[in-house]
Amino acid sequence: MKALDLKAAAASIDALWSPRVAAQVNDTYVKLARIQGDFVWHAHEHEDEMFVVLKGRLCIRFRDGDVWLEEGQALAIPRGVEHCPHAPEEVHIMLVEPAATVNTGDAQGDERKQDAPIWLE
Repeated sequence: MKALDLKAAAASIDALWSPRVAAQVNDTYVKLARIQGDFVWHAHEHEDEMFVVLKGRLCIRFRDGDVWLEEGQALAIPRGVEHCPHAPEEVHIMLVEPAATVNTGDAQGDERKQDAPIWLE
């Protein structure tokens, strides 16, 4: 076993909006990602998910208003709640979600959908 430097691992990811699994804890994945711009509006019917900002500033848009997260802040989004991550500048995040979670949730046709998990190298 060895410690994982979350910030360095997130910075090493080569593509935006392409989460990498950093660890598995029981049936839950801990994922890291670099993001910028807008993602797709979506919801996860059966899974809650948590966003943790490692670097930068992230906006999570909801139909009834936005929540801004600063470095070191986190937000848990309950299953079924439609949301859209938005990052005006590059942000590094950690996601905590069940292993079965599809990154694009119920949205159809987004080219950023991951059909299988991609593990950190």
